[in-house]
Amino acid sequence: MLKAAIFDMDGLLVDSEPFWQRAQVEVFSSLGVTISQQETLATMGLRIDHIVDLWFERQPWQGPNCAEVNTLIIKRVEALVQEHQPMLPGVREAIQACQELDLKVALASSSPMSLIHATLDALALTDAFSALFSAEHLRFGKPHPEVYLNAADALGVSPHECVAFEDSLNGLLAVKAARMKGIAVPEAHLSADLRWSIADKKLNSLLEVNKELILSL
Repeated sequence: MLKAAIFDMDGLLVDSEPFWQRAQVEVFSSLGVTISQQETLATMGLRIDHIVDLWFERQPWQGPNCAEVNTLIIKRVEALVQEHQPMLPGVREAIQACQELDLKVALASSSPMSLIHATLDALALTDAFSALFSAEHLRFGKPHPEVYLNAADALGVSPHECVAFEDSLNGLLAVKAARMKGIAVPEAHLSADLRWSIADKKLNSLLEVNKELILSL
């Protein structure tokens, strides 16, 4: 029986993936790195410091170090989220459905905690979650399950008593590696990928979340 629901943030609650793509292209290009928006899709769901390290290995730059570049990208995304406040459809309804089933509702994101707080504040969702978890300082980010396992431990539930909502394949891999139920909500242009088959449910948006769907898991 499910006891907790854990939500990813970027691309699931907030349409911030375009902002991450834009920030990466802007910052990396300013350093002389040749990168396209299409190339950023391959690293969706990964922790930003891992992405920065990856591009430094491919195309080393002069000037700011990786930690400084990491900060530049995060600050740019924070500014874009606060400016545009792009909450995705069905967020409040999905959270409410979980709360009505008396599930503990938490958030587990690859984003740093500063961006989590900035985003939830911009979307007026600060009070929607009983606990927040970031993979920022963990040894491994998604697709490793560490952030999800830590969330289950902190909530006092077993992983198999959790359902997690994800929009990225890397995030879904983390969910399933943690032995949780996984609901995938991919972007429409990525929805045909056969790898989504590992999800327990695949939805078009969070508007499709209801109590009956959760109870069917």
